[in-house]
Amino acid sequence: MSYSTRGHTNKGAYDQPFSGVGVEFDPLGAPPDRTGVTLHESGYLPDNTDWNFPSVLSPFWRLMHNRRPGHCVLFGDEMTELTRDRLVLIPPHQYFHCLGQNPVPACWLAFSFTRRLEAAHYPVVVLRPHAIEISLIRALCRLIETNETWAPTAPILHHSLALLHVVLCRPELRWRAPAPPMLERARLQIEQHFATAPSNPELAATAGMSLTGFTRAFRREFSTTPASYMTGVRVREAALLLLQTDATIEAIAERTGFPNRAYFSRVFQKVTGESPAGFRRKHRPC
Repeated sequence: MSYSTRGHTNKGAYDQPFSGVGVEFDPLGAPPDRTGVTLHESGYLPDNTDWNFPSVLSPFWRLMHNRRPGHCVLFGDEMTELTRDRLVLIPPHQYFHCLGQNPVPACWLAFSFTRRLEAAHYPVVVLRPHAIEISLIRALCRLIETNETWAPTAPILHHSLALLHVVLCRPELRWRAPAPPMLERARLQIEQHFATAPSNPELAATAGMSLTGFTRAFRREFSTTPASYMTGVRVREAALLLLQTDATIEAIAERTGFPNRAYFSRVFQKVTGESPAGFRRKHRPC
């Protein structure tokens, strides 16, 4: 069965967690499980011919595996092919291009993870898959391909999480230690006071650092700017309110620090790929 017969459009791997051609699980704002992993999407296309997405900058992790060559991801001048003997792991906030037109069997996972890799692993990690990983990928692809409704199922969820846990426990991956205390103080200030939007000078003062030193250190440690981190927190909290309360969109915009509904809607749409109202209708439990 080919996904091309289902009438869905591949939206790519931009700043939303859902490509439009995968099985969707937890949206932005969902809490991680006890291991720190939040699964957003599991996907498999037996004949993926739509793989030209330039200028991707995604806040989500990606795990990719193709059964045949023909597609690649490009980081600057470095090209990484997607092939049978490679698991390609892309950390969040990396800038890359997706290239390829040949029909290729492609499997991918989009997820969030609370830990961060050491800088030497960026912008992409290429691993030779182990037998257990190949077995999980094959089983996952069969489950997705036979899923007529595109609805999330427990077997797809469990196979996806099992694959992620096996990959993320690989000894080749080196994980960063917790952030330095001064940067952690600034990060917590953003988390706790995102509605009032503390400025960079205020955050630098909290960290006890110069403004220039703080902004450089924050970007180096968290792979994003203080302003982008704050936007992510505000959208995340807004997403939780949309899912868990009956508050109006105007009230949610005010509670999360946005000046008005129109600006809130533009930012939310840019980050999630959906309007606040559409997000609530689609993802809120019945």
